[in-house]
Amino acid sequence: MEFSIQYLFGPESGMVLGALGVAIAIFAAGTGSAIAVGNAGEAAAALTREKPELFGQALVLQLLPATQGLYGFVIGLLILLQLETGMAAGDGWYLLMASLPVAIAGYTSAPYQAKASIAGMQILAQRPENATQGIVYSAMVETYAILGFVASLLMIVL
Repeated sequence: MEFSIQYLFGPESGMVLGALGVAIAIFAAGTGSAIAVGNAGEAAAALTREKPELFGQALVLQLLPATQGLYGFVIGLLILLQLETGMAAGDGWYLLMASLPVAIAGYTSAPYQAKASIAGMQILAQRPENATQGIVYSAMVETYAILGFVASLLMIVL
């Protein structure tokens, strides 16, 4: 499909704006998760190099910040399902705005969740019996990603 400036101001502008919302939700939340999972993965690798028996618990802590990318993907998919040829620009703008809570919350919360997960791995390294505490600390950051997801979801379905 060839892009033309008329898509932004013509009869297809609603669909283009909505598609931009799809891209923003998936890209921003996914980028936040990718950075976070990478950082937590470095710590998990260092931990399991010294204590390979802790792989499973370290993997849980590494994967916790991956959920933001999943939330962004779900919202992007829900927006994509609402796109129609010729939809009004106002509808496209609305769908674009609906992508922002999950995009911003996912992009910003995932790296902080990785920091909490990395701290949890330090707990795991010294006191494996207290690993659940590290998981809880990391999961607390997840609350804000969930709020962004729910805000976007409500904007789309209501």
